[in-house]
Amino acid sequence: MNHAANNAVWSGSWVAERLGVELVGDDELSGLLGLALRRNPKRAHLLVSNVLGKHVPQSPSVVYGHGFALGRRVRDLLGTEEAGRAVVLGYAETATGLGHSVADGVGLAPYLHSTRRPVQGLAPAGGFEEAHSHATSHLLLPQDPALLAGDGPLVLVDDEFSTGNTVLNTIRDLHERYPRGRYVVVALVDMRSPADAGRLDVFAREIGARVDLVTAASGTVRLPDGVLEKGQELVARHEAAAPEPTAPEEASSGRITRVDLCWPRGLPDGGRHGFTPQHRIRLEGALPAMAARLAEALPAQARRVLVLGFEELMYAPLRLARELERLADTADTVGAEVRYSTTTRSPVLAVDDPGYAIRSRLVFPAHDDPADGPGERYAYNVAGGGFDTVVAVVDSVADTPALHAPGGLLDRLAAHTPHVVLAVVPAYVPEPRYAARTPGERSAMLPEPLRGPAFSSYPPEEVGWLLQDLSDVTLEAPTEEREEAIQSGGAHYAESLPVEYQPSEQYQELFHTALDASAGRLALAVGAVTELVLAERSPRPVLVSLARAGTPIGVLMRRWAQFRHGLDLPHYAVSIVRGRGIDANALRWLAAHHDPRDVVFVDGWTGKGAITRELADAVKEFEAAGGAPGFDPEIAVLADPGSCVRTYGTREDFLIPSACLNSTVSGLISRTVLRADLVGPNDFHGAKFYRELAGADVSVAFLDAVAARFPEVVDAVDAQAKELLSGDRAPTWEGWAAVERISEEYGIHDVNLVKPGVGETTRVLLRRVPWKILARAGAGADLDHVRLLAEQRGVPVEEVAELPYTCVGLIHPKYTRGATGADGRAVTV
Repeated sequence: MNHAANNAVWSGSWVAERLGVELVGDDELSGLLGLALRRNPKRAHLLVSNVLGKHVPQSPSVVYGHGFALGRRVRDLLGTEEAGRAVVLGYAETATGLGHSVADGVGLAPYLHSTRRPVQGLAPAGGFEEAHSHATSHLLLPQDPALLAGDGPLVLVDDEFSTGNTVLNTIRDLHERYPRGRYVVVALVDMRSPADAGRLDVFAREIGARVDLVTAASGTVRLPDGVLEKGQELVARHEAAAPEPTAPEEASSGRITRVDLCWPRGLPDGGRHGFTPQHRIRLEGALPAMAARLAEALPAQARRVLVLGFEELMYAPLRLARELERLADTADTVGAEVRYSTTTRSPVLAVDDPGYAIRSRLVFPAHDDPADGPGERYAYNVAGGGFDTVVAVVDSVADTPALHAPGGLLDRLAAHTPHVVLAVVPAYVPEPRYAARTPGERSAMLPEPLRGPAFSSYPPEEVGWLLQDLSDVTLEAPTEEREEAIQSGGAHYAESLPVEYQPSEQYQELFHTALDASAGRLALAVGAVTELVLAERSPRPVLVSLARAGTPIGVLMRRWAQFRHGLDLPHYAVSIVRGRGIDANALRWLAAHHDPRDVVFVDGWTGKGAITRELADAVKEFEAAGGAPGFDPEIAVLADPGSCVRTYGTREDFLIPSACLNSTVSGLISRTVLRADLVGPNDFHGAKFYRELAGADVSVAFLDAVAARFPEVVDAVDAQAKELLSGDRAPTWEGWAAVERISEEYGIHDVNLVKPGVGETTRVLLRRVPWKILARAGAGADLDHVRLLAEQRGVPVEEVAELPYTCVGLIHPKYTRGATGADGRAVTV
């Protein structure tokens, strides 16, 4: 496959012919744009720019030239004086380089682009959503908060202007904070429909400001009825015919070398936190020497070189590529054709056809530890592009082991080109605005814990919540939409909440039946684990439960200590998020009010042990960042069926009734939320208090039912605690091994989609999109509620002879909307 020289066919014809999509407008449109199909439920087609430098390798002079020319037009529109007061704002990820180039054309304008990479200690100056994007949360993080506060013109740059929603939402948000009299919207193409064409004028009158539009070309896309469904079906058909490879198509054979650019000290790598005219002058002065270093690293025989940028890092690689191209045109040192493009988060179908804009796709894992968790990343039109050398330019945050690992970006590139050169630009991270404060000063800024009845239905003495109240924020999303966003890498599960499951009358009866049957068993396990904590960890422990599943158990342990020993133990609930760690501000508050050595983290049960590992890593990271030492990450749990911890009440996998329900058995508190626009650097993680569900609340009733059995289990607790204290409780992690085996046996290849144990299986059925349930043969009443939920959701239950857990829930792998039918029941094909 070599498609480097095929320019005779319009790269939108394949989609146009199959979907009936029409691109109409200026004559130059077909040269600027091609068409592809999105792996995105919000919009079927993708306008693929040939001059943006994102999906299609292009001459860097052409890419830079289009942006610079648009900037010159803006300067002419504004006049020299107004242009000198302007600020340019670009959109992540596709328009970060375009916006930079426009700012260069405007002249003396500082530049800022939105970002999806939060910075601890740097408060956002704004944020917004992109309606049709696969990953929507944008942050504005200027190092200088005054950058957006002036009254000069604001120039907003995006690659295309279609509905206008993203730009208008941004202007509306910023205009409320920093009103000004003039805005200029800049895009390569104006693709508004006739229905959207008049919105800009109406909006300008609404906010009382002038809003101009500057584009290189205009037109519109005519979409036939049913194009979204037809496009999704076409994507599904082609992906089924050519499934995504899990490893490089061929063994890596290219040579990988690293070059030191000698990037100027302290010079920002781009506009994530602001890029001033002074920064631009410094960069211009350093570019020739940096490009010369790149040229020296190229093989002598190089004839077609691709400079590949990295997601939001577009401008620095573009300027390096343009300087390298100039060397090639003026000297014998390079003598190669230079092209430029960048990697992306955006999932697009690849079809090797000259009439299709995305001919090939390299898939690799994210390698910059993104805030929204791991996910796939892509490089388009690189394989088969005829490049004998690829220069990968990343920032230092992205220069991780994942970049260099088998299957990582460098490995994937080396499978398709003889030479790979890695150039790393130091990531510019502003000093946190609280950097001068001591940990004690920072903790003093944190509020006191929330308590019932103002927050939660628990009595105030039972638990203090080290959380912030987000009850007035709409965070709920349909389960299917959440699952798709989570699995696509477009969102992290902690950024939204599932719609609270409202149990049927039959299910509530099942909960009460299960509680009646297991209350004594629970009381025994609560007493045993509390005795272990008092004997081994601290005579006066500070119980810190992991919200929210751990919180009822923490309350019960506190009640046992009071019942058996007359102790009034402090108990707090904190947030921990898989992939993000524990709330560091909560740890700071605890360290300021208690001895960290007395803190005992509490959870309900273990599954495969992911949170156990997460907590251990988070405590290490907290201490490494200067946090108070002494926190013991060993979790105390009621049940440890996965054999992941030493401090537990039992290792049996049985029904803990609190797993049957969501907030209505957890003090009416939601799952915890961690989203950059809601949780600042000095904030606790958030959660909601569902006051409106008070009529269905059984939180205190659950606690009372278990505590009522304490007197009858005293002797049994003493015996069990003695046996546990004298026995071998070393974790074997057999649960994790079983999960890995199941993941492979069932073709899932993602342990995060395998949820072992009765508690985790229940959560899958309540909150996620289940695929199937594995039940240990002969499992009895402990699975009655699982069978009922599975029946209600149309999920098959498969009996398995040898299973270390009572049951295992499997989340639908590679979820799309097609995973459920119109009735919401699982499709099991």
